[in-house]
Amino acid sequence: MEPHMSIERDRRQVFSWCMYDWANSAFATTVMAGFFPILFKKYWSTGLDVNLSTFVLGLANSIAGVIVAVSAPILGAIADRGSNRKRFLIFFTYLGVLATSMLFLLEKGQWLESSVFYGLGIIGFSGGMIFYDSLLPQVAGAKKIDYVSGLGYAFGYLGGGILFLVNVLMTQRPQWFGLQDATEGARYSFLTVGVWWAIFTIPLMLWVKEEKGAGASKGNSVVAGFKRVCLTFHKVRRLRMTFIFLTAYWFYIDGVDTIIRMAVDFGMSIGFSSTDLILALLITQFVGFPSAIFFGKLGERWNVKRSIIIGVVVYLLVTLYGMTMTRRFEFYILAAVIGLVQGGVQALSRSFYSRLIPPGQEAEFYGFYNMLGKFAAILGPALMGIVGIVVVGMGYSQDTASRSGIGSIVILFIIGGVLLYLTDERRGAADAHVLEE
Repeated sequence: MEPHMSIERDRRQVFSWCMYDWANSAFATTVMAGFFPILFKKYWSTGLDVNLSTFVLGLANSIAGVIVAVSAPILGAIADRGSNRKRFLIFFTYLGVLATSMLFLLEKGQWLESSVFYGLGIIGFSGGMIFYDSLLPQVAGAKKIDYVSGLGYAFGYLGGGILFLVNVLMTQRPQWFGLQDATEGARYSFLTVGVWWAIFTIPLMLWVKEEKGAGASKGNSVVAGFKRVCLTFHKVRRLRMTFIFLTAYWFYIDGVDTIIRMAVDFGMSIGFSSTDLILALLITQFVGFPSAIFFGKLGERWNVKRSIIIGVVVYLLVTLYGMTMTRRFEFYILAAVIGLVQGGVQALSRSFYSRLIPPGQEAEFYGFYNMLGKFAAILGPALMGIVGIVVVGMGYSQDTASRSGIGSIVILFIIGGVLLYLTDERRGAADAHVLEE
């Protein structure tokens, strides 16, 4: 193959891989961060106490997280063994597409049904990300992995932001789309997410090539996967720096995911309007697009670990300030600040981890990576809801309870940041290559 043809193929693979972030970020933005918490609070959970609805929303996130977390390392090992990463990715993607589209059909008061379909959507979204992440090293290569990881998140911010803007207009100007009101616009937005997610996954299906790993076999991949995951637990225990990083990641990404999933619920609980919150989310999306690219370049040219630590510290300060904010413009400022670091923390964590794992075992080890991320997402939303209920039970106001709930997330950033600081990249990379099979 001629060199220029190889370069074009590589570029097409990178573009197709990034387009999956463009596709599935619509779920993260419109559904998880945007309209589901609002519609759940105002429409599907009609009649439930405000603290109980927050608890149910956190519980739905947590249960879905448990399912993904428990299955992630086993599925990753199976995918590595049989070179089936793309097949698993496609399965989880279209599970998420179907569940998200079903939310369009639900009527007022159906809080249980909406929670179930929302949970299935999270399973599809999170499950797909395991195998999407595991394709990064072979798509990007070692030299460009930080930049390509950041580029993927940038595509996600832009794609998710564009559809979210359309969805916002569907709720703010429903007559433009032939809809009756904002509620109908929000319900139709779930359907548009399903279609968007399904269509823009196609480039990855067609053009991202999956290389057969050393563990590929025509034998029973399921049995081999279960055996290999036990071996992986043993490997992680031996890879000290990998273990420390995974623990750090577990804590700080918990705070990041909790803010993504619960920020709108928090804002509504302390008295902001849904319009204010939606605008803040749009600010985060469009600030996040160039910032994710910038962080990718920063990690490539400066220091990946220090770049992540900067982002974690910013999150900590934002959380502390968020406990005290009372005015609308403050929420907008915090949204912009989060947009500056959110994609960078996520993208560089993903690429930093690739340096600490044995080559050829990416899906297996990214299964652990995503498992810890999902176990973290179990703790954060549940912690926020439980703290709120406890504080109200102690006789404090709803406002104080909501602010205490968001404040409980600070400890996660502190622990995660300290452990990340203790992670030695060079030692971790050396240990990982020693364990390469």
